[in-house]
Amino acid sequence: MKANGGILTAKDLKEYKVKERTPLTSSYRGFTILGFPPPSSGGVHVAQMLNILEAMGTKMPKPGTPEFIHRMTEVMKLAFADRAYWLGDPAFVNVPRGLTNAVYAKELASKVDSKKAMPVDHGNPPDCQNNCFEKHTTHFCVADAEGNWVSCTATVNTAFGSKVVIPGTGILMNNQMDDFAVAPGVPNHFKLVGGEANAIAPGKRPLSSMTPTLVMKDDEVVMAIGAAGGPTIISQVLLGLSYVLDAKMKPAEVVAQPRFHHQWSPDQIRVEKSISAEIREKLISMGHSIDGAEDFGTSQILIRSPDGSFSGATDPRCAGQAAGTR
Repeated sequence: MKANGGILTAKDLKEYKVKERTPLTSSYRGFTILGFPPPSSGGVHVAQMLNILEAMGTKMPKPGTPEFIHRMTEVMKLAFADRAYWLGDPAFVNVPRGLTNAVYAKELASKVDSKKAMPVDHGNPPDCQNNCFEKHTTHFCVADAEGNWVSCTATVNTAFGSKVVIPGTGILMNNQMDDFAVAPGVPNHFKLVGGEANAIAPGKRPLSSMTPTLVMKDDEVVMAIGAAGGPTIISQVLLGLSYVLDAKMKPAEVVAQPRFHHQWSPDQIRVEKSISAEIREKLISMGHSIDGAEDFGTSQILIRSPDGSFSGATDPRCAGQAAGTR
C-alpha cells in the first residue's frame, strides 16, 4: 500500500470485521423476496420498485414494448433518486425503512404518467428520521437437492479493481472507495451521484449496487437471481423478477431480453443496440432522452419448478455457463 501511495495501515485491516446482516424481506405477486440490506442499495430499491409496480396494478405492459420500457424506467428513476439522497452505511446514517413501505410506494406510483416522462426528485418516506435500518463483479447462483440455495455477488468494483496485485498471491486489490460520494453531486466511475449519506468517513462502508436475491413461495425457495454491471445490477434484477413473476418467462428467455437502465442521473435511458429504432423514437416522443449503448450487464438465474426440477441460465453477453450434476 505504501509503495503505491496508499494510506491504509495494518491496523486498519486488523480492525475490519465481517458483519452478518438480516436479509431484507418484501413481497411481490404473492412471492416473498429476500434481498441484501444496506449498505447495499440493491435489496432496498428492488423491493421499493416492486412495491411501486404492485401499487400500479396487476396488468403489466408486454415486455419489450415502449409502454413497458417507459413504466419500468419511471419506476427506476423514482428509486435511484431516493438512492442518491438517502442511502449509505446504516452504522453512520439513517437509512429509512419507509423506502420499502407499501403506502409510500402508492404515493410514488401516483406520480407516474403512463404517457410521458416526468422530472423526479427524492421523496420523503414515512417516519424517515426514526424508523431506520440498524446501524469487477461476478455473480453466481447455486442450489442443491437438500433445499440449500446461494445467491452470491462478489466484486473488486471496476475492471481489475485498483490494478494492484498483492505480490506472490495473484490477488487483485479492489477500488471500492469509488463507491463513496467524493462530494455531493460529483459522479463516480458509473456516473452515480450521491449525497452526505454516502460521504467518506473512517470505518464506514461504501454504498453498493450488489443485489443477490432469493424468491420464496410457501416458505420454500423457488428462485435465485443476481447480476454484475455496477448500478445496472439493480435494474437487471428488477427486470428479471418481473419477467419471471409477471410474464412467466423461462430463465433463458429472461437473460436474452434486450436491456435498458435509468439511474436518475444522468437523466437518460441507457438502451442496448438490440432495442429497435421504432421503440427508441416512441420513447423520445414520450419525453425520454436515449443513450444508445453496447450490450451491458450480465445476469444469472436459477429456478426450481413445481415438480422439483431445476432450470438455470447464464447471460449470453458473457462466457458463463449453466450446469448441473446428479
